[in-house]
Amino acid sequence: METEQTIKAYIVFMKAAKSVQERVKHDIANYDLSPTEFAVLEILYHKGKQTVQQICNRILLASGSMTYVIDKLERKGLLKRNFCKEDRRVIHLTITKDGRKLMDEIFPQHELVIHELFGDLTNEEKELVINVLKKVGQKADIKN
Repeated sequence: METEQTIKAYIVFMKAAKSVQERVKHDIANYDLSPTEFAVLEILYHKGKQTVQQICNRILLASGSMTYVIDKLERKGLLKRNFCKEDRRVIHLTITKDGRKLMDEIFPQHELVIHELFGDLTNEEKELVINVLKKVGQKADIKN
């Protein structure tokens, strides 16, 4: 029975994760951004200046793929590259005025979508979800 419950928990988790990802992806498409572009802008919007490596670590993307995304966002005028004077290998990214303006406009709508997805959960249930998913995530992390 424990094995059945484990497999069922895995299947339900994977289906829920896919549904949430698809809903968020659909929302982000309304802003003419890819999910990765949105994720980069969201980090810069909320955290300020970041290195390329910091962003790669946060959104789990290889730096080679990140270059393409950064190039696109830079061409759109939404972020700016700043080369570190002390170490030319380090590149800091900052959100531009246009990028901030865009996020000021679209993030509240995106936030509503997230609230809609989790709106039927009580605060206690949200805490339980957070704790359970952290536990599963830590167990699954191959770096451990």
